[in-house]
Amino acid sequence: MTVFPLAAIASPPAAAAVAPWLAPLATVVTEDLAVGCFFREVLVHGREHLPAEGPVLLAPTHRARWDALILPHAVGRRVTGRDCRFMVTTTEMAGLQGWFLQRLGCFAIDQSNPGTASLRLVLDLLGDGQQVVVFPEGRINRDDDPIVVAPGVPRLATLARSRGLTVPLLPVGLAYSSRLPLPGDVAAVEIGAPVTLEGSGKAAAADVGLRLAAALRSAEEAARRRVGRPLPCT
Repeated sequence: MTVFPLAAIASPPAAAAVAPWLAPLATVVTEDLAVGCFFREVLVHGREHLPAEGPVLLAPTHRARWDALILPHAVGRRVTGRDCRFMVTTTEMAGLQGWFLQRLGCFAIDQSNPGTASLRLVLDLLGDGQQVVVFPEGRINRDDDPIVVAPGVPRLATLARSRGLTVPLLPVGLAYSSRLPLPGDVAAVEIGAPVTLEGSGKAAAADVGLRLAAALRSAEEAARRRVGRPLPCT
């Protein structure tokens, strides 16, 4: 699953609810069968940073398509009682795959039409106390490039503040013992301390973006050490 930075959300009037009959089945298939059989071990650290209630925006690094299965395994309904509400591309919401993704609470963004009004859907989910996942880099980065946070997540934090919502941004570092995950690999998830918006306006948004990027780098360094593949010195 490729998840992009916040630009625009496709235009359903409300986010689809998670189908109560499908979610438990999908959990067994993805976590017990797919993740459980592919990886030798999944190491998760920092769960104490997950809020017990209220809105939360998870901002993970993006290193492989496995990320979309590893995150629910680490912080999903079995752990927190919450589903991960992923933002996905409009193309991934097409056909049979889209039918399943929609019923698992995913919703689409449309990068070709970045309208500001479409932010309402994410804000509504956060206002409802949901756990939303946005990959702030906007692409899979397998080459240890510097982490750059796209403007969408800081902007979302600013808009949430304007609604009276204080939304913690949780940096999440993801790592695998191979650059391209292989059967029998170890995966690691490192959840960092929340990054919060300080102030308002463009300067505050730019500041939270820089602090989030630094926190993501720290979380990824920790995750990479746990899988025995430390980041190169810079």
